[in-house]
Amino acid sequence: MESHKENGINGPHSMGTTIIGVTYNGGVVLGADSRTSTGVYVANRASDKITQLTDNVYLCRSGSAADSQTVSDYVRYFLHQHTIQLGQPATVKVAANLVRLLSYNNKNFLQTGMIVGGWDKYEGGKIYGVPLGGTLLELPFTIGGSGSSYLYGFFDQAWKDGMTQEEAEQLVVKAVSLAIARDGASGGVVRTVTINSEGVSRKYYPEDKLPRWHEELEPQNSLLDILSSSSPEPMVT
Repeated sequence: MESHKENGINGPHSMGTTIIGVTYNGGVVLGADSRTSTGVYVANRASDKITQLTDNVYLCRSGSAADSQTVSDYVRYFLHQHTIQLGQPATVKVAANLVRLLSYNNKNFLQTGMIVGGWDKYEGGKIYGVPLGGTLLELPFTIGGSGSSYLYGFFDQAWKDGMTQEEAEQLVVKAVSLAIARDGASGGVVRTVTINSEGVSRKYYPEDKLPRWHEELEPQNSLLDILSSSSPEPMVT
C-alpha cells in the first residue's frame, strides 16, 4: 500500500486554484473555486478562498493555503490599525500595497499569488493582481491559479469594458466552471463576491448548478449508442 508520505497526504496544503477578479461599471466581482489539495488528496472540497480584509476590500488566495492565510491575517490587522488611526476605511490601493509589501519582502519564503478587489469612494471599483514574487498590477480583470492557464483565450474573447453587474457575475461563474472542467486541481463549488457602492453580496453556486462543458456532457448519438442499439444504422461520413 502506498504510504501517506508517497501520496502527499502529509504534505503542505495547496490550492491548485482558479481565482478571478473582474471590474464592471460600478464595482468589482471576485470569484474562486473551492478545492484545496494536499498532493493528490483533496483536503477540502468546499473551502472559501475569498477572504475579507475590510468591509469594502476582499482577497482571492491561491498557492500555499498556509502562506496566503498568513498574509491575509497580517494585512487585515494592519488595515484595522490604519482605519482606527485615520478614522475612515482604507482604500483598495492601500490594501493592495500592503499585500504587495508582505509578498515582496518575503518572496523567498512565500508560495502564493493573490488578487485584491474592492470599492472605495475615491476610485470606485479596483482590481489588483499580486502574483508570486510580489509584483503589484492594477488591471481591469485578472486571473490566477493553476486553472488560469485554460482561461486566457476565453477572456480575450469574452471580456468587454463597461459590463453590467449581471454580465460580470455571469462571466466569472462561466470562467471558473470552465477551469474546473479542464483543471484537475480546481473543483468543488463556485463562490463569488460582488463589491460596489451599495455594499457586498456573496453568492454560492453548487456543482450541479454550474454550466457543463465538453466531455462533462452526456454523449449524444455516440459510437457506443450505435453499437448498443438493437438495430444499428450504418454511419454516414
